[in-house]
Amino acid sequence: MRFESSTTNWEVTMAGYRSGGVYERLGVRRVINAWGYNTALGASAPSQEVRDAMDEATGSYVEMRELLEKSGEIIADLLGAEAAYVTSGCYAALVLSAAACLSGKDPEKMARLPDTTGMKSEFVKPRVQRYGFDRAFTVSGGTLIEVGDEHGCTAEQLEAAIGPNTAAVVYVVWPGWCSAVVSLDDAVGIAHKHNVPVIADAASQIYPLDYYRRAAQSADLACFGAKYIGAHHSAGWVCGKKEWIEAVAEHGFIGSGAGDTAPFGRAMKLDRQEIIGVVTALEAWFSMNHEDRLLGYDRKLEFIQRGLEGLLHVETKVDYDTDYYYQPVGFIGPALRVIVDTKALRKSLGQINKELAEGDPRIWVNTHGDDTLGIHVHTLFDGEENILVDSLRSVLTT
Repeated sequence: MRFESSTTNWEVTMAGYRSGGVYERLGVRRVINAWGYNTALGASAPSQEVRDAMDEATGSYVEMRELLEKSGEIIADLLGAEAAYVTSGCYAALVLSAAACLSGKDPEKMARLPDTTGMKSEFVKPRVQRYGFDRAFTVSGGTLIEVGDEHGCTAEQLEAAIGPNTAAVVYVVWPGWCSAVVSLDDAVGIAHKHNVPVIADAASQIYPLDYYRRAAQSADLACFGAKYIGAHHSAGWVCGKKEWIEAVAEHGFIGSGAGDTAPFGRAMKLDRQEIIGVVTALEAWFSMNHEDRLLGYDRKLEFIQRGLEGLLHVETKVDYDTDYYYQPVGFIGPALRVIVDTKALRKSLGQINKELAEGDPRIWVNTHGDDTLGIHVHTLFDGEENILVDSLRSVLTT
């Protein structure tokens, strides 16, 4: 059974996956990404506008410090922040922000990191917000202090945890977690009462646009990933208060604050092309028609849902409220839940996922629990929804 999309002919799309090219020359198989902006899959697909700007940037050299300063001014202006600095991803933004909070712009302290002897070195963070990126706050010599418990963190608990050795409060801006902890605004107010800065991980909180700007203006240092707005996933930025952004920049890969010692962030280099790509993508993000963007996702999801009609032991549901981690977020639009009666199908979710991942071409989807596949279309190229439907029908047929 063949379900033809209005975008690209199925045979043409499949031919593209079997036509050789740079990946095949290396013996690397392409993947259809129905999972989302995941670093394990290369995370992003920059737009033609971004690629063209980056190609143009390749044609000449520039003074990198000037490029970082000017790009930061543009980013800060778009987001309503005092200052901004482009980094090699959101994780790097967090690492550099932590280093800045440990040493400020003191050359002697900067040169000693990760030795924090004699420095304020504790990062206070709600326990419920502990996650896989916590090392970003310790690699420069800091120590994480958990506040509250696995169920939440109150304002009183946060304030009680701040002491003379507190370098910063850390807050993850993620709606599913924020409801269980003191609000970001209150956390900032409490931290500032004790003259302590706040680092906010707002990596993907980039839509709606008013919400995006609020997130960017929310903390002394607010960190973002550029992959979410159509730039390369190897880039990100931090924005916030000018004094703290200046300290971040001194720790950056061309920073000079550590004197004769290479800056702490020397390994976190960026190409000039990547910096141009970030600025171009962010300008495009604030000028595009997001209603059309989201409607395009809706059309692909509806096409996939129709394509799976009639399958035994399979139900589908378009979910408009949660992302691929089952957290509320708006920028990626809805997701399709494919709910499978694995006992009747006589295949576990793991087997289904493995068959998709080992098919031709390979397909990666998300999984939830023991019975649900999560399908996202914001990382699908036009025409791939046709292949996805055929592959799903084949794998989900007894």
